[in-house]
Amino acid sequence: MKNQQKKPGRIKAAFQSWLGVPVGLTEEAFWTYFGKTEAGQQINERTVMQLSTVWACVRLIAETISTLPLGLYERTGAGRVEARNHPLYSLIHSYPNAESTASVFWESMIVSMLLRDGGFAERKFIGNREVALVFLDRRRLSISRDSRGNREFRYTERNGTQRIIPESRIFRIPGFTLDGCWGVSAIEYGATVFGSALAASTAANGTFERGLSPTVAFSMQQVLKPDQRKEFRENLKEISGAINAGKSPLLEGGMDAKVIGINPKDAQLLESRAFSVEEICRWFRVPPFMVGHSEKSTSWGTGIEQQMIGFLTFTLRPWLTRIEQHINKDLLSPVDRQRYYAEFSIEGLLRADSAGRAEFLSKMVDHGLMTRDEGRQKENLPPKGGNADKLTVQTAMTTIDQLGQPQGTNNGP
Repeated sequence: MKNQQKKPGRIKAAFQSWLGVPVGLTEEAFWTYFGKTEAGQQINERTVMQLSTVWACVRLIAETISTLPLGLYERTGAGRVEARNHPLYSLIHSYPNAESTASVFWESMIVSMLLRDGGFAERKFIGNREVALVFLDRRRLSISRDSRGNREFRYTERNGTQRIIPESRIFRIPGFTLDGCWGVSAIEYGATVFGSALAASTAANGTFERGLSPTVAFSMQQVLKPDQRKEFRENLKEISGAINAGKSPLLEGGMDAKVIGINPKDAQLLESRAFSVEEICRWFRVPPFMVGHSEKSTSWGTGIEQQMIGFLTFTLRPWLTRIEQHINKDLLSPVDRQRYYAEFSIEGLLRADSAGRAEFLSKMVDHGLMTRDEGRQKENLPPKGGNADKLTVQTAMTTIDQLGQPQGTNNGP
């Protein structure tokens, strides 16, 4: 019988892979093993997204931006019109590829920008015509330089095969950057904050698992035999845990119990978790009330409209501008940039506030900045034509007896 070769331990296997055997980009156990924070937590995309505050912040920003209408416009002498016939319009507005919608594609890009160093997509062409944008998982994309100094993008498919993507076929939107070129990873720079939040969550889970009870030590005047210790531990398990809360052990033979742990109140467990919510919200520039943390009021105003304007101005606008500018720079040719440009329609944020939206449309029409048909179009209503397609303004104030009189009529002496 042949001796079976013993498998190396986790650390030894990791070093063996590092010294010669290629390590996959998605080998999370290897890449995070040495990445523990001061709080003793392993920080990566999966563990960070298990924090409810991170999950809420990332979803809030990504879903809000990805559902805003993104269009391509053509400059004209009278203003602008939607460039629906341009091949790029459908890619950024409706269907970037055969397997995804625009909202899903931009959601993936924005999540990658928020958590990693940027969003990446592959540009697909048929001849010289761009026909698709396919999202690239940053975890499976490695970036290096070839012998001539050119950037080389190596992508690992789900089946493990690798391929080189030319830089000209990469659409990249960096996140927050320090060097003007490459974005920085929020997971890496915020590891201490996220690690502390994970540690607090782990401690809270352990507290509830023990039924909100601190650690208790039992002492006796005599030494127990091994079988007596085993029997005592088994009996203790039957009354331990949250499901057995309220049950008490039977102390006999001079046994005494002493609390040696710290109770949740003394450890300020709830306060530390609340502070973690605020800390994480700072990293994503999201007001805590928007992720369900309403202990403190926001300084962005009292009404929902003012708070939405603050969220749009300080949180969303930097990301919206970043996306628009990179579409113009990377997806439009130098000639097309003089004629076309991409832009988000932020009016979609007002759809939830019917009163504010009605006031906005009314002022735009009354001041001659928009026709009634243009206002109807924004509400997905059919045009009426005729005078509804003409700009109108409010007339000057007049006396009550002149109401309903044709212009130029004067009943006075």
